[in-house]
Amino acid sequence: MAETVTLKGNTVSLVGPVLNVGDDAPEAVVVTTDLQEKRVGGAKGKVQLIVTVPSLDTPVCETETKKFNELVQGLGDKVDVTVISMDLPFAEKRFCESFSIGNVTVASDFRYRDMEKYGVLIAEGALKGILARAVFIVDKEGKVAYKQLVPEITQEPNYDEVLSKLKSMV
Repeated sequence: MAETVTLKGNTVSLVGPVLNVGDDAPEAVVVTTDLQEKRVGGAKGKVQLIVTVPSLDTPVCETETKKFNELVQGLGDKVDVTVISMDLPFAEKRFCESFSIGNVTVASDFRYRDMEKYGVLIAEGALKGILARAVFIVDKEGKVAYKQLVPEITQEPNYDEVLSKLKSMV
């Protein structure tokens, strides 16, 4: 059974499986701002931080992406960080240039909609077809080590919890 979140207090269903800590992180293909395909999830031999957001064109997603860009700055090459939305790569590129985003890869799920494998595709309502706000940490072996499905789409995730878990793994 799919999970649910809320949008301004109204329940919204998500499409896809429910992933839990300890599960294998599915491999998903997303498209970077230079139109290259990037694989996230699966075993990479490196810790992965996978962040999904509805749209970089909203204040909460903008803030969240800028915040993760700052927070992971000190982690260098130890963590592969990808922020994923359904925004087109062209818009994502403008966003990254406007805000000097360089510590995270910003990517789009428009081509394959593979993030449905993570159970974060919104199934109904005004935001149907875009991604819910969630954070996954995948360990070097490709297992989900941390999951935060933000219960209310309009709210930011718990950054301290994410950073604490990341630091304990690298």
